Amino acid sequence: MTRSRASAKAAGSRFERSVADYLAEVVDDRIDRRVKTGAADKGDIGGLRVHGQRVVLELKEYGGQVKAGPWLTEAETERVNDGALAGAVVAKRRGRGDPADQLVLMTVRDFTALITGERA
Repeated sequence: MTRSRASAKAAGSRFERSVADYLAEVVDDRIDRRVKTGAADKGDIGGLRVHGQRVVLELKEYGGQVKAGPWLTEAETERVNDGALAGAVVAKRRGRGDPADQLVLMTVRDFTALITGERA
């Protein structure tokens, strides 16, 4: 059975809420879902900071094959829109409901920025 657009959007919203709540609990209580901003999208989660700088998270609740390339491109666009240090994709793992068990995808450039606090 395929998902309707409405059911896919609802699943995505639930996934974003669960990840935001988890990060707010274990990292910083200022982390929360962001309001959608259209063409100037700045990611799905706001309030995440490393080295005092913003980090953009693009969340994907997707039941099929991981689409790393397009998703990382989207995260990079949102990182630039936000003027953030780094961007990453959080992708839902099939059969895993715990937000701590989801995948994080990022480029080595973004990974290095997280570690050093500087964009190379």
